[in-house]
Amino acid sequence: MIILLVDDEPLQRSLLTGFLAKQGYTVIEAASGEEGWRRFMQHPVDLVLLDHRMPDLNGDLVLARMKEQNPLVRVIMITAYGAVETAVRAMHLGADDFLEKPVDLEMLLARIRAIEEQLAIAADVARVEEAIDIETLPVRMIAAGPAMRQVLSLVLRAAPSPWTVLIQGETGTGKELLARLIHLLSPRKEGVFVACNCAAVPEGLFESELFGHEKGAFTGAVNRRRGAFEQAHQGTLLLDEVGELPLAMQAKLLRALQDHTICRVGGEQPIFVDVRILAATNRDLKQMVATGRFREDLYFRLNVIGVEMPPLRRRKEEIPELVRFFLHKFGSPAVFDDQAMQQLVKYHFPGNIRELEHILQRTVTLARSSNIGLRDLPPEIRDYRGPVAEGDLVNRLAEVERQMLIEALERHRWVQTKAAEDLGISERVLRYKMERLGIGKMT
Repeated sequence: MIILLVDDEPLQRSLLTGFLAKQGYTVIEAASGEEGWRRFMQHPVDLVLLDHRMPDLNGDLVLARMKEQNPLVRVIMITAYGAVETAVRAMHLGADDFLEKPVDLEMLLARIRAIEEQLAIAADVARVEEAIDIETLPVRMIAAGPAMRQVLSLVLRAAPSPWTVLIQGETGTGKELLARLIHLLSPRKEGVFVACNCAAVPEGLFESELFGHEKGAFTGAVNRRRGAFEQAHQGTLLLDEVGELPLAMQAKLLRALQDHTICRVGGEQPIFVDVRILAATNRDLKQMVATGRFREDLYFRLNVIGVEMPPLRRRKEEIPELVRFFLHKFGSPAVFDDQAMQQLVKYHFPGNIRELEHILQRTVTLARSSNIGLRDLPPEIRDYRGPVAEGDLVNRLAEVERQMLIEALERHRWVQTKAAEDLGISERVLRYKMERLGIGKMT
């Protein structure tokens, strides 16, 4: 990472440059606002540490110029102790963060590493968008918020490997879609993608469904049939709803994963299969292991790389974009007014993205015009007033906390300093809670 340090105090520059150089960063120094601007134009810079008070150009002017030239540049403003108004103004101008003097070096390093991780995730997401022709997917992967951006970053790194991936998440979050994305980003993208829904297979037919059967193996087996493993040879096999597998079948699946061979029902000859395994479930497999309903060895075999799909209530900033996508998919000219969109965003969506799609289908079909207002929304959304009542205490409290944070941020136009003051917490605590609860400014 290349850091531009703009500060008119030689001692401060020397201290920060020496510290950051020891951490492995490349630092470009500037002793004034004008010099900082020139160096910014001369060198590719990932991050700017910008002092606010300088004799020629103050930090506000330099920040405004830099953001006008490159809106994506990341900036940490360094302000005098207690200069809250200065910090608020800097955030309005586009600063990512601010630190008070004297600078706490450990805090500075933590902020820089957080920005470094954000930049890496943004680069991963951009690579995903470039690598995949979006029209080949049944639904776009929308990642406007931190929760889904982290998922896509993880997927990009996991996809080229041969290891099994366990995708966990609530019903309707898009687990199968994510599995297809992993396949399309992998070296097996030219091979077949086979999805086997374990919840839809009768218990007596699991072995035949996965491994196939020989002619005459059982009543009704009038022909030889290839199972899902053979069909996915040299491709990818998704075991969807893998938590529904009966225990007896779990042992046979484990053997197939370990040996890379299967045996058809009624057959004696082992068959080698070259398959990348992905698994998905809305069950808590750890809890199932603890209660003896899922084999621990199979769980560890499947969970080499784990991906957690966030529910839509943790991705609310993406709802407007999802609405636009679905309306385009339906070929609908409908437009949601501000009130309708705000109420839609407040709703908790227990059925996640699948529920959102069905709600939009119903709404645009029954609406009397293409201008969708609050009155056109289904009653369960139109009359929704707060977080869902179901669930354990921890989840309910988290949802209440999330709603309070969003309302405070909206009241203050997403100025985090003011929202934190309103809530009676520090901005650092607010940022931590926003990251933990998946809150980002809506686009």
